[in-house]
Amino acid sequence: MNLADIETFLTIVDTKSITKTAELLFLSQPTVSHRLRALENELGFPLIIRKKGHKQVELTPKGTEFITIAERWISLWKETQSLLMNQEQKLLVIGCTDSLSTALLAPLYRQILKDDHRMDLHIRTHQSSELYNLLNNHDIDIGFVYHHLHYKNIISERIYEEKLYLVQSAAPAVPKPLVHTDELDASRELFLSWDNNFQIWHDRWLAASSRPHIAVDTITLLGRLWQDPSNWMIAPESAIIEVSRYRPVYVSRLINQPPNRVCYKITHKNPKLTNERAVAQFEEILETYLEKRKVSIPIGEIFGGQIAAE
Repeated sequence: MNLADIETFLTIVDTKSITKTAELLFLSQPTVSHRLRALENELGFPLIIRKKGHKQVELTPKGTEFITIAERWISLWKETQSLLMNQEQKLLVIGCTDSLSTALLAPLYRQILKDDHRMDLHIRTHQSSELYNLLNNHDIDIGFVYHHLHYKNIISERIYEEKLYLVQSAAPAVPKPLVHTDELDASRELFLSWDNNFQIWHDRWLAASSRPHIAVDTITLLGRLWQDPSNWMIAPESAIIEVSRYRPVYVSRLINQPPNRVCYKITHKNPKLTNERAVAQFEEILETYLEKRKVSIPIGEIFGGQIAAE
């Protein structure tokens, strides 16, 4: 079977449209149709139902069954290409959200690179929903997300949970260990949507009064833009520890407590054979790392600021 024909078929499955497939692959519609017919001729059965006047493509029963085989074929092709590279060197492609990579997993990455010089890490930063698609297509080997979504080829495992707290500067506007959001000036908030549950909670308690002063999508940028002592944010434990490395902070518990942030590990049910050993090694180290990880957040006192911010 031809790689281009297989990729074209899987793109048609995703888009449900010959026209959209042609646009995505920068091909003409006749070329897309030709590739599809060539694949059907090779297989000996039709993959789509052809109806005049229908904009959306509908798969035949065998076409639906062939999806899994096509995905496996693509995966095997990618593994074959990796065999052309250095077989002694292990490669692990990790997909992760920004805050999880920066605040939670960066020390683990450093440990692995230090202890195993034969392990190469490629780390890709994406939103949770994007990571499911990347893993489903074997573009990453393992992923870490905040949402549990149902994909037939993906295993989702809850591995980590952490509380969220109010974080203020070393000159807090509300210097109390226990604070209600009603006591906060919402116009001075630094905002990052940690997950969907937090967004729902935030919309209920804070969004109605004022929009955030600064809203970003990376924890690094959030820390860099924090200049006004009156600013504050609500953040999970790992993010607080990361921010406190660069600036002194004052942390309080919230009376109307946000839901805990949950992290899920996602892996493919049919992993690449060439990367299976690297994934298993990483999972073993990850489990030990999370078991030993103990986070202690001082409440109602100023701490942190050991490393000068750039």
